[in-house]
Amino acid sequence: METIKSNAEISSLFTHGKRLRTPYLTFIVVRNEKQHDPSGRAAFIAGKKLGNAVWRNSAKRRMRAICRELGGPWRGYDVIFLAKSNIVRASYSKVLAACDDTLKRAGVR
Repeated sequence: METIKSNAEISSLFTHGKRLRTPYLTFIVVRNEKQHDPSGRAAFIAGKKLGNAVWRNSAKRRMRAICRELGGPWRGYDVIFLAKSNIVRASYSKVLAACDDTLKRAGVR
């Protein structure tokens, strides 16, 4: 899975991306066919103000597992997974279902 690591690219995605919200996380999606590899990329962000290192690592592990299970990263899209405070407390199946519905409505999946 190719990830987005550059702070400049992540900042650009934050300003130009479309935000899709679920109760557990926010997706920032940008259609990307020309700039980079068209196979798609992803980034996983869990902010410091939401929890300690244990919580952030758990949230990132959960977001990476959801991305893999839903078939990501998706061809032609750059997607940022941005954790919300209750992603770790909710059941995995509820988070997965909410993410699947949101990505299908957006046309990413």
